[in-house]
Amino acid sequence: MTEQLRTAVIGVGHLGREHARIYSSLPNSELIAVCDTNESTGREIAERYSVRFVSDYRELIGQVDAVSVVTPTVSHHDVALDFLQAGTGVLVEKPIARTLDEADAMINAAEKSGAILQVGHIERFNPAFQSLQKVITRPLFFEVHRMGIFTPRSLDIDVVMDLMVHELDIIAELVPSEVTKIHAVGIPILTRKIDLANARLEFADGCVANITASRVSGERLRKLRLFQPHQYYSLDYAEQQVAMCKLMPPVSGALQPEIVADYLPVNKREPLLAEIESFVNAVREKTTPVVSGSDGRRALKLAHDVLTRIKEHSQLAGINLSFD
Repeated sequence: MTEQLRTAVIGVGHLGREHARIYSSLPNSELIAVCDTNESTGREIAERYSVRFVSDYRELIGQVDAVSVVTPTVSHHDVALDFLQAGTGVLVEKPIARTLDEADAMINAAEKSGAILQVGHIERFNPAFQSLQKVITRPLFFEVHRMGIFTPRSLDIDVVMDLMVHELDIIAELVPSEVTKIHAVGIPILTRKIDLANARLEFADGCVANITASRVSGERLRKLRLFQPHQYYSLDYAEQQVAMCKLMPPVSGALQPEIVADYLPVNKREPLLAEIESFVNAVREKTTPVVSGSDGRRALKLAHDVLTRIKEHSQLAGINLSFD
């Protein structure tokens, strides 16, 4: 394809309006419309980029080549499915859907129509992660913290689906082995759903991942620490920085090995821009997206498994949680 893709954004709240900004700036994308159930918000963004506003996304089916679905998780399946069945490329925000059945229906629809389905696990496009990914050989242990200050957004889902799912996707991508055991705990603090959770994942190859996610923290923190033989890496997503320590064999005449500390080279850029550029290119060239529907389903499956363990622990502890 040589012409611009006709693009649209479904849901232009906090994150959706950033999707609209990027689509409007890309040379191979023509943002033609935005959609939102909040007419005031939708019209504001439409006027900002001089595009059409619609309150019903169905009006755009057959009128666009690619869309971002940035709606609440509860509607991901219904909205994405309609576009996928029509052969329209879809970038759906994480998590891919509420249930595995919904995710499967979306994946099957994309395969049947030939449409591109990409899932918005944005940290895959973080330049720091991409630098780290190049040096992974044999991950043995992860210590991960994803902490956020409380906001009224994404309260339709719990912290596992909202924040921890990022790390579940990243770790599943880095560890070439199946998860064999999960231990998890979680509690509600400011909402009826889980606001703070910790999960320990054990893999068949011996790797262990310890993940803590909170949306009621007093600070913002997005860090991943990784240990593999003779190497340690500390990834800061926000700073787009990877510190490393390596144990080097002793040089001639030395009695002890040398520890070398440094930083990996990182070409910093906006992850959302990289994500949307990648999606547009996948739609134009009909190539497999970096984060496929199957990848999104894998992360969703792990999130559900973590929630199951949390529920079992909570029942034993007599804690009442909402999983609706």
